[in-house]
Amino acid sequence: MSGPIVLAHGVGGRQDLPLTPAQLAIGAALALVVSFVVLGVAWREPRLDPDAGRPAPGWLARSASALAWPLHIAGVALLVVLLVQFFRADDEDNPAAGLVYVLFWVGLVPLSLLFGSGAWRTLNPLRTIVRLVRRDGGRALPEGLGYWPAAAGLFAFAWLELVAPDRATLPVLGAWLAVYAAAMLAGGLVYGTAWFDRGDAFETLGDLVGRLSFVGRRSDGTLVWRNPLDGIAGLRPAPGLVAVVVVLLGSTFFDALSGAPFWLRFVQENGLPAPLTATLGLLAVIGAVAGAYQAATRAAGRRGRASAERTPGELAHSIVPIAVGYVVAHYWSLFVLEGQRTVALLFGDEDFDAYSGVITPTGVANLQVTVIVLGHLVGTVLAHDRALRLFPRARAVTGQIPLLGLMVVYTVAGLFLLFAG
Repeated sequence: MSGPIVLAHGVGGRQDLPLTPAQLAIGAALALVVSFVVLGVAWREPRLDPDAGRPAPGWLARSASALAWPLHIAGVALLVVLLVQFFRADDEDNPAAGLVYVLFWVGLVPLSLLFGSGAWRTLNPLRTIVRLVRRDGGRALPEGLGYWPAAAGLFAFAWLELVAPDRATLPVLGAWLAVYAAAMLAGGLVYGTAWFDRGDAFETLGDLVGRLSFVGRRSDGTLVWRNPLDGIAGLRPAPGLVAVVVVLLGSTFFDALSGAPFWLRFVQENGLPAPLTATLGLLAVIGAVAGAYQAATRAAGRRGRASAERTPGELAHSIVPIAVGYVVAHYWSLFVLEGQRTVALLFGDEDFDAYSGVITPTGVANLQVTVIVLGHLVGTVLAHDRALRLFPRARAVTGQIPLLGLMVVYTVAGLFLLFAG
């Protein structure tokens, strides 16, 4: 990421691992194949239940309700803190870029994993403003709208973060945030707070990631401790849902690609403006991820004697842990190091030296490989459980073979991109 603040996404050292990229890719692929075989033998009936979970203690549920409005106010206060930065000098000591790209964008993942889907929904200052201004429910959302606004918002943010020239400067960052906020407020004023459930890119991301949290709510609103796989299993098909997970995964792939030496040379030598090349590259990578996903899931539907049109939406939830794994892999060191620096700049400490004791090259590389492979293994489990519900018993395992191929392709591609940077 260019601009007055350096937002490097990793702390090298992948060569310090005891295995080569090819050996890691082969090992990860074998792990997926073995897990597929084990699941086919040992997991013969659907087990995941979105309404499972142990009710949280009453005092905790009451505390969560009591904290709702203080957290709404805290969210608005955070927005004010961000806005204040746009009245400061546009230099390397301005924390605005770190607030948006590091503490907010990257921090949204651990926030949602720790506190569940409702964490950013409660803090979101735009939702709070709409809640205060429009007390009624607003118009009903169009039936076919689904997650399409959120998918568009995620792509727009990916373009800002990975492509836009001078994207860490105040004019560019401020213009994007102003346009996005205006769009969200307009949608909220027309459709009420229900607009944010699927129209806001960041609430949608928080909801998807938060379904992998140990804390969640049943369909009746009961706060429970649960198996995270039960939570994500409750994600149902809706228009635009596939686009959301594909944009999230594809943009993360492009983030890794954009740091590879061969890509940097291509950008410099192809004769096109760098932003145009990067935009086309982002679209191409997302398109490749989407094409592989559609081909594999539709093939699985045909092999499993289910609807090929329905299968992509039914299996979209299995991509969420994969995307989370890549986000953690690519942004962990950024979040730890630049997150400290951003907080220090907020308090005027321009000479702060970030504590890097938990960030070592080998440690980061091990973490990256682990979370990428783990994300694919969890995705394989989720796809298997959903296939048992979708496909006839006789086809439940063989119908998943295209899905196994998809997981292997994503894993190998992700690991090679990890080492290419």
